[in-house]
Amino acid sequence: MPHTTRHTGVLTAVPAAVLVALAPSFTASAEPVPSPDSSPSALSWEPCEGEAAEGAEPVPECATLPVPLDYADPDGPVVSLALSRLPAEDGRARRGALFLIPGGPGGSSLGDPAGKGRKLPQEVRDQYDLIGFAPRGLAPSTAVDCGLEHGDLALSTLRPWPAPDGSVDGNTATAQRVADACARNGGELIRHIGTANNARDLDRVRAALGERRISAWGVSYGTYVGAVYREMFPHRTDRIVLDSNDDPDPERVARAWLAGHERGVEDVFPHFAAWASKPGNPNRVAETAAEVRPLFLRLAARLDREPIPWPGANPEELNGNVLRQTMLDSLYRPGSYPTLAKLMLAARKGTVPPAPPTPPEAVLQNVAAVGAGTLCNDVAWPKSPALYEKDVAESRAAFPLTAGMPRNAMPCAAWPYPPRRAPVRITDRGPSNVLLVQNERDAATPLAGARKLREALGGRAVMVTVNSTGHGSYLADGNACGDAAVSRFLSTGERPARDTYCR
Repeated sequence: MPHTTRHTGVLTAVPAAVLVALAPSFTASAEPVPSPDSSPSALSWEPCEGEAAEGAEPVPECATLPVPLDYADPDGPVVSLALSRLPAEDGRARRGALFLIPGGPGGSSLGDPAGKGRKLPQEVRDQYDLIGFAPRGLAPSTAVDCGLEHGDLALSTLRPWPAPDGSVDGNTATAQRVADACARNGGELIRHIGTANNARDLDRVRAALGERRISAWGVSYGTYVGAVYREMFPHRTDRIVLDSNDDPDPERVARAWLAGHERGVEDVFPHFAAWASKPGNPNRVAETAAEVRPLFLRLAARLDREPIPWPGANPEELNGNVLRQTMLDSLYRPGSYPTLAKLMLAARKGTVPPAPPTPPEAVLQNVAAVGAGTLCNDVAWPKSPALYEKDVAESRAAFPLTAGMPRNAMPCAAWPYPPRRAPVRITDRGPSNVLLVQNERDAATPLAGARKLREALGGRAVMVTVNSTGHGSYLADGNACGDAAVSRFLSTGERPARDTYCR
């Protein structure tokens, strides 16, 4: 099974890319809904091995499902999807299937039925078969690979951090190099990876399971997949939980998600600063919270000028952008704050900690290709370097912590394949069966973006906002109030009467 990471936000697992589009969006009526009595494909379930099992008892089951490579050619070539399942624990109470939709793009939920699925309350586990999967392109499903250079797999390269002087020339060159590699090495599959196809794949899984409707728990990028599925197949949905929510802007799609990082970092950094200045903290970096921000900015600027060699890391130096990327990663959850604090303390002394561990390069290649394919095929990006130069300058001035990265060019700016159709526009049409749960402070999917998804869904949704910090709310970094609201909805269908704030 592939290595997976806890991070589930856009471009976090090792991803690459993000986007913009000016084409008109389409609505649910543009997507045919399959007949409910269409005969399901046979699935051959066997005990899972490796990460999908995680030593669980009972051992979850695994299977593969063929789906069309190109849904415009349903009888043409196929790719396989790897699936996992943990059956409902009380057959008499069984309601249906709960799809665990992973983040990313580039995340897998194959291990989730035996992993986070075990954290679900008993009344939820009694009612649902828990379904995990590796999305198309991600091993052990039929896998894709762009064959990127080793240096281009570094997160501080995949994320478009500008040069110290704000220049984007290096980023546009990287975008072209990565896009060329994906076109050269990604085969036909790289052109058929995207959110709409992920949603179509999920409906094939639904049919193969013999389910008329599915419930879902989507996290981070999985909230967008879940929202798109609901838009394309509204009457195939039962109870939908969207956790840590992406801005569904149909003009920009993931380009809006990346831009959200500048706001998300500003929301979370004060929480880190309070922790990093607390007396008794062995990783304390300053005497007061007010000192932490200017200290970080000065240290990043110094490392821009005077990088420190870092053998074994990628790149093999601690420069300002590596520090900034470490900051972004560490703000995803409070449990990661020590990573940033230790790096800051070492850098102030002119030293570095041991090089951070990384997944095998084959895994990085696979995840980066899935990320690039998904984001770049969903919507077209601007091509003009001058536009990115202008946006980066504005972002650097307003949000110095993220130094312009969230508005910069990524591989999609040089992507050679135009989108096959306009992005799905999320609307308020369809059944009222969606519950959003959102932490107030989330560096990856900030509250501001979640509110835009809530607005798009209108009366079809209710949102629970949680006074918590971190990426991932339900049964993760949220709180008992938010967890109870989601568990109640999954087990009984009851939602709060109106949008709710959990203190």
